[in-house]
Amino acid sequence: MADLPSTRPGASAADEAHGSRRLSTGACDSHMHIFDPRFAPSPHWKRQPPHADVAAYLQLQRRLGTSRTVVVNPSTYGVDNTCTLDALAQLGASARGIAVVGADVADAELDRLAAQRICGLRVNFVTPQSWGVTTPEMLTTLARKAARLGWHIQVFVHPEQLVQLEPVLAALPTPLVIDHMARIDPAEGTAAEAFSTLRRLLDGGRTWVKLSGVYMRSREGAPAYGDMETLGRALIKAAPERMVWGSDWPHTTEAPGTVDDDDLVRVLRAWCDSDRTMDGILVDNPSRLYGFEP
Repeated sequence: MADLPSTRPGASAADEAHGSRRLSTGACDSHMHIFDPRFAPSPHWKRQPPHADVAAYLQLQRRLGTSRTVVVNPSTYGVDNTCTLDALAQLGASARGIAVVGADVADAELDRLAAQRICGLRVNFVTPQSWGVTTPEMLTTLARKAARLGWHIQVFVHPEQLVQLEPVLAALPTPLVIDHMARIDPAEGTAAEAFSTLRRLLDGGRTWVKLSGVYMRSREGAPAYGDMETLGRALIKAAPERMVWGSDWPHTTEAPGTVDDDDLVRVLRAWCDSDRTMDGILVDNPSRLYGFEP
């Protein structure tokens, strides 16, 4: 990745972190989590959650220069979305939420969540869930329920699961959001079977990708995660109008202190061929997907 421009005199902290151009007004972090010790983890969750509350996240927002966010309910809390709803109440109209619910969730509960700025459901095939094993049948059931509200379905899958689930994903009655670049191995990159699957889904016109979690499969690591660049650029080229970016703060898959969120913004900048492309990913696309005011 090319060196960023040197800091200009009088630059703000966000300028110093990301180069001479500030993030545009309305820039959105489209994937992060809140962990607040006031809320107990689900009994199924065996790891100690970090302390990552709204106050700490607001400090990160000020440093990065983002002003909007999407709070994703973590698996830590099972199907209890109370912590996420509390975060949305604190963050106000500049935040949206993605909930986790069971397949038997009632319409009344979904209506209650919608009234508090939840706009999608996450279906996780990767990490332990409070109900046990996530199935394709659960995915399709939840998609039918989400469609009534105009929500989208967000899925977290291993690459091989993406390939296996392609027919199901292509037939969902909702927009589809793929977490963390489908965890595609950068050693395979665009030659991976999962990338071909993802391209077909993108070409269908209703699939979005979160350019997040770049550290999950990178072997080169920080600060540039250079082995992920070919994959990132290819996804942006394929459907720039349906890419969003997320920090995945507080980076629970990594050792504490090993991920610098400023690096993650630099990575996105390196992948984008223009300021307009980056603004689309950070501002315009999240506005459409999550219903922020233009």
